[in-house]
Amino acid sequence: MMTLPQTCEQALLERFLRAEAMALWAVRSAQTQQLPRHVQSFLQRHETDEQDHLRQFEGMLGTLSQRPASLPTMPSQWEMLAVLLFGYEALGLEFAVLLAGIRPDLSDILEDELVHVGFFEKELTTILAGGGVGARQARDAARSWWKKFPRTVDRYLRDPALTPYRSQLRAHMLSSIGQRFISLGLLTDDLPPNLH
Repeated sequence: MMTLPQTCEQALLERFLRAEAMALWAVRSAQTQQLPRHVQSFLQRHETDEQDHLRQFEGMLGTLSQRPASLPTMPSQWEMLAVLLFGYEALGLEFAVLLAGIRPDLSDILEDELVHVGFFEKELTTILAGGGVGARQARDAARSWWKKFPRTVDRYLRDPALTPYRSQLRAHMLSSIGQRFISLGLLTDDLPPNLH
């Protein structure tokens, strides 16, 4: 991953605030579903991490994150929900790496993101190894999520400070996250044309 200059710090902090807010609401919504007990326990800890990160970034930026009027709708099947949460956590990890490059004092956030991504990778590995309907649902969810994902990346990179680096950042994020999905077996090598 490239190292961005100090001039990008504000833009990265703002993007991370938005990503953490989205993750917090997604995790809260996910907890309203019927999930395995160990997943519920993890999501409760995950929610606490996201709240802490959100408060930290709100304090640094002197602003409040947008609070939705209602929780987002999440899939009720754990197999599909795990894909969704994994994808957005993987994006959060990419921004955490960029941020830690400029602000090494925030590397604890990078460590949290690695834990979150690792949890969902492990869960999805188990789901896919089980085969059957669950594995099919996870792969279908991954294909659907991947089609929309480039637009999400484009939205997150829309800041004048990131303009000189946007093309390279976009390509790296799509490739890195696409490879995570492929390595798990959620996507096939020939499926996502938007990797490049």
